[in-house]
Amino acid sequence: MNKAFPIFGVLTAILLSYALYMALVGAPTEQTMGDVQRIFYYHVPSAWTAFILFTINFVASIVYLARRNPKADMVALVSAEVGVVFCTIVLVTGPIWARPVWGIWWTWDMRLTSTLVLWLIYLSYLMLRRYSASGQTPLLAAALAVLGALCVPFVYFSIWFFRTQHPQPVMGGGGSIDSRMLHVLLINWLAFSCFAFLVCWSRYRLEKIQRDVEEAQAMESLMEDPGSRR
Repeated sequence: MNKAFPIFGVLTAILLSYALYMALVGAPTEQTMGDVQRIFYYHVPSAWTAFILFTINFVASIVYLARRNPKADMVALVSAEVGVVFCTIVLVTGPIWARPVWGIWWTWDMRLTSTLVLWLIYLSYLMLRRYSASGQTPLLAAALAVLGALCVPFVYFSIWFFRTQHPQPVMGGGGSIDSRMLHVLLINWLAFSCFAFLVCWSRYRLEKIQRDVEEAQAMESLMEDPGSRR
């Protein structure tokens, strides 16, 4: 595993570089929006990657609730952390794209608003994990994650069920996309997914080491406690 990590890291860096080139140079320029449309190749893959990570968080939380498996708890925590990062990218790149196209930075559109709510839910999840000292924190966080996951399909399908200013989805919806643009979009999504996996992998290893150290310190304190020898 130690040898696979740097190899996968190098391959991911190469893929990200190629994806960047394709997004900025290789993809054709959109006729209506011009070059500002190229942010699409970061905005959409970030959203898809965030959805995948939140889904992983949901599944891991269900496993933890059912089995109290600490590994599932670590997977849930890590996927939520990285998912919030990608969701933040979505919320940042969206207004940057919207300003020259719509003439405004933000509108309380159903897709935008529900994405913000989704981000706030998982930010609350991370704050609970970070600042709560209760022994029931993982259990409470898992329950919150299950409820938060219900927002993911709502965000995705909101532009189908409500009148919205947000464009229709380019795949599986009423939108359309040039095949060359779709090719670049999928390359960027693959690159972002590999990068997300790499970060999750690294963060999981760090979390495991941290918990092992905390467990060892707790055992050491227990052994040194005079009251424990009675």
